[in-house]
Amino acid sequence: MRPAFRPCVLSAVLALAACSQAPVYQKPAIELPAAWQSAAPFQTAAPNDHALKGDWWEVFNDAQLNQLMARALAGNQNLAVAAARLEQARAQVTVSSSGLFPQVGLQAGAARQKTSANRPLSSTTTVNQSLVQNNFQLGFAVNYEADLFGRVRSTVQSAQASAQQAVADYQNVSLVLTAELAADYFNLRELDAEIDVLNQGLALQQKAYDFIQARHELGAATGLDLAQQQSLLDASRTQLELLNTQRAQYEHAIATLTGTPAPSFKLAPANAPLTPPALPVGMPSDLLQRRPDIAAAERAVAAANANIGVARAAYFPSLILQANGGWDSNQMSRLIEAPSLLWSLGASLTQTLFDAGKTDATVAVAQAAYTGAVASYRQSVLTAMQEVEDSVESLNTLQRAHASAEASVNSSRRVLELANDRYSGGVETYFDVITAQQTLLNNQRLATQLRGKQMLSSVYLIKALGGGWHNDQQ
Repeated sequence: MRPAFRPCVLSAVLALAACSQAPVYQKPAIELPAAWQSAAPFQTAAPNDHALKGDWWEVFNDAQLNQLMARALAGNQNLAVAAARLEQARAQVTVSSSGLFPQVGLQAGAARQKTSANRPLSSTTTVNQSLVQNNFQLGFAVNYEADLFGRVRSTVQSAQASAQQAVADYQNVSLVLTAELAADYFNLRELDAEIDVLNQGLALQQKAYDFIQARHELGAATGLDLAQQQSLLDASRTQLELLNTQRAQYEHAIATLTGTPAPSFKLAPANAPLTPPALPVGMPSDLLQRRPDIAAAERAVAAANANIGVARAAYFPSLILQANGGWDSNQMSRLIEAPSLLWSLGASLTQTLFDAGKTDATVAVAQAAYTGAVASYRQSVLTAMQEVEDSVESLNTLQRAHASAEASVNSSRRVLELANDRYSGGVETYFDVITAQQTLLNNQRLATQLRGKQMLSSVYLIKALGGGWHNDQQ
């Protein structure tokens, strides 16, 4: 080869070695609106300054909830499964990366063998003889696939993207777990408050029943008045039993989420006031950085893009470089000697000429998977924006509804006082008192339920915003 021609050949080889069949990856474009439809008070601050981070549930200032969250993060089995999958994905990166380096093996052997005297002759001038001899071997082998067309590199890129996807999946499982636990907890606390309201109503109804019974014994009240009050008492007691059943179910759900057997878990009733926190909403584009499910979907797109490169590399030849060496002797004492030395160097080039369309189909499969991953990513973004919009609108509506419900409770309480006074004075029948009692109880329960819904909507908004997820590509 002429000296002037050698640099050209070397340059061509280097350019070929740098060739990758994977398309240059670009994050799929998403058209995002500039702002949400719903206005303040929930869009309160710049998200970069007030973004929810870490233990987002602490914004509710509930020590019992904080303890339950710690137990869930330590003992929930679904989270343990996600952690195991994350470790598996990280180990797979190491498996894939090993293809970038030579594979080195060591081999040693010892045998005693007898050859056949009747074996085919290797020469017509010699006669075969039966021999019994030893064979001692010590050697090594080096194999390396020259990644000329990027198959191994694309495989590594796919594994790395999958590992990053597993990180986001783990964060998403954690977010779903903590949001579900917070929702169950606030449902239970709302029921505690509703049960307390119903118990207060029952006490009021029992007092009214005793009053009617005394008047009935004196002949100042009819049997109908007494029967009506008894019916109201029985109906309220039935509702109380149903609420206690619902509370037990939420208690059992919390036990499972925290990794505790339901029969051995108990959460004492509490009637602390429920106060939804003020939450920063930010802009729609922030969801691309904060939502773990969106991050997982985007990493799936990157992995699918790299898999196209793996599939396309099958169109081109594969080059395997091999080196073998060692010692071979019929005597152990003479094994490590110069005459026992043996070695070989070689290379093999393999090119598929006909595979009945297998490679074309494999590339088509990879491209279709990429197209589907892009669509899934975009759908994740659309779903995220819907969830945030729904939660913000729900909080706005519930805030107005709760204010109206509180006003209705105050009005109903005044109506009951007037009805009792008028009945005691003989102006009204007891049916008006019954109606006022039931209206007050219904309005109190409605206000309590609306407050519980506000707490749930706050949890769902935090979940829709991405909770405490960090974009730290572990």
